[in-house]
Amino acid sequence: MHKSGTVLLGNSAAIETLRRDITLAARSNAKVLILGETGSGKEVVARSIHEQSTRSRRPFIAVNCSGIPETLLESELFGHTRGSFTGAYRDKPGVIRQAHGGTLFLDELGEMSLRMQAMLLRFTESGETHPVGADAPAPPSDVRLITATNRDLRAQIEAGAFRQDLYYRLNVILIRVAPLRERPEDVPVLLAYYLEQASESHGTAVPALTADAHAALRNYAWPGNVRELRNMAERLVLADWRRPVDAHDLPFEVRATVDYQAAIPAEPVAASTTVGQKSDEQTSVIARRLLERFAAGEDFWTAVYRPFKSRELTRQDLANLIDAGLRITNGSYRTLLTVFNLPSTDYKRFHAFLYQQNCNLPVGPYRKRPRRKTFSSDGRSAIAYP
Repeated sequence: MHKSGTVLLGNSAAIETLRRDITLAARSNAKVLILGETGSGKEVVARSIHEQSTRSRRPFIAVNCSGIPETLLESELFGHTRGSFTGAYRDKPGVIRQAHGGTLFLDELGEMSLRMQAMLLRFTESGETHPVGADAPAPPSDVRLITATNRDLRAQIEAGAFRQDLYYRLNVILIRVAPLRERPEDVPVLLAYYLEQASESHGTAVPALTADAHAALRNYAWPGNVRELRNMAERLVLADWRRPVDAHDLPFEVRATVDYQAAIPAEPVAASTTVGQKSDEQTSVIARRLLERFAAGEDFWTAVYRPFKSRELTRQDLANLIDAGLRITNGSYRTLLTVFNLPSTDYKRFHAFLYQQNCNLPVGPYRKRPRRKTFSSDGRSAIAYP
């Protein structure tokens, strides 16, 4: 996805569905809640809705709720009067008034405090704003509200961190933006666009990529989504390659993924077939995806433990991951902590969890071949592979 006339690039089924959702949302003035991971393009979706709506000639104003302290967010949204606080040298209308007739996009809604949520709820109910320091509310504003978050708002409601009444006020039309790892067929299209864009910006040639490099980028998990792809494309352009870029010329996080995949055999774990629920092919793919996420910096508790507890991963998925990791480390659970981005102090907790799930695989079958060391881009010793 990118902003160029706010066009959504890609040919995947997920993008086609997203385009239809945007078209339907643009036909009304109903509030829209956009869910998606960081960097997936939520603001692009909001702009697309605005540009296809009857409000397209009026302002579109975006506010990142996580980037403004609460004390300033109230003034940013609702405005303030002169002298209402230190630094208030003049009256300020606030972005709600500035967006009159148009669209207000509130990103990172899940970071908003309960106090600010209550004030936003009042606005959604009456359309009124009360500037900081004012004696009376300002006249109602005609603003279409589009909000977005990468948080699980239902979980936040359960935890008492988000108001349920506000959630239902905002969740009239719900749009989900799929992460890039769920639509790898869009990677070549996006990459070509951002390489061309970066090339024009920096005055260098568009680098050519080998088939292996393209495959590595398609298979990469992209934890930073489209934003990460755009930045990676710029890094490739700035390197000013004089030959085709191979898979092992790619940035370190992708190279690590290539090495992981080369070290993992396709067959699933045999020691835990009694706990399996998914097919061998599915579970081996899941193991590879999880290793990609570790290579990109996520840790075991975030990428595996939480999804497992919420039943998004099965015991067979967990067992296949441990099998894949032990093949990389020649059966060393200590080294496996490094692969899974865990500190050595987590060893007992990690092993206790595996034992509880009957996924503490015996290490004997993995201790067959000598290890060879690889090194990270800064020259430091990395994990050992078989």
